[in-house]
Amino acid sequence: MPAYNRSTATGFEEIDRWNEGFGWIAHPDEDGERASHALKADDGVWVIDPVDAPGIDALLNEFGDVAGVVVLSSHHTRDAGPVAARHDVAVHIPPWMDRIASRVNVPIRRDESVLGGAGFEITRVEPLSLYQGAIAYRETDGTLIVPDLLSSGSAYPVGNERIGVMLGLRPFPPRETFAGIEPERILFGHGEGVFEDATAALDDALSGARKRFPRALVKHLGTNLRLFAAALNE
Repeated sequence: MPAYNRSTATGFEEIDRWNEGFGWIAHPDEDGERASHALKADDGVWVIDPVDAPGIDALLNEFGDVAGVVVLSSHHTRDAGPVAARHDVAVHIPPWMDRIASRVNVPIRRDESVLGGAGFEITRVEPLSLYQGAIAYRETDGTLIVPDLLSSGSAYPVGNERIGVMLGLRPFPPRETFAGIEPERILFGHGEGVFEDATAALDDALSGARKRFPRALVKHLGTNLRLFAAALNE
């Protein structure tokens, strides 16, 4: 399977659905399992790290007009530009994030809140020198969005883990980043979201990351190297 399928999607697989939004994967055949989401807010629908696909606009219309497109990782430009242009909105990024502006042909807005009226608190994360990103958490309903540090996708977990920590961070898992967060649901930039016992799954991922690092290294090193190399072109 390809690391990331750069061809035009012919459809999509809906992966996450709850009252306030939904998620999809446009290329289920790729190893990277790039996931995108749309969240309903008072000011409209916010589209996060989108990979475009035919039929997505029909789902977005169920929740309202698109207020903006959000990119939460410096390597998640994906189809942010085309989706934003189609809905005549800007691409919103955190103030510290580079790289995105040179890869889209639509207005860029740098916002501390990023997700407008959706009520999320944004935390800056830069675990690697080539990576800038943010996690987003809304305490009112326990929604946590994690672009890259964690994933349920096949290139992250080992054993009975429902969530895996990024391979390069397992020796020093980002416990401080998630301190005090007790999510009801976790949405990922790669793979399906976790909607049941999400806090327990998060705690297990962080507490066992280092112990399970050797197993993850053996199982996922090759795939992670391919994904990392492919992501540099994102």
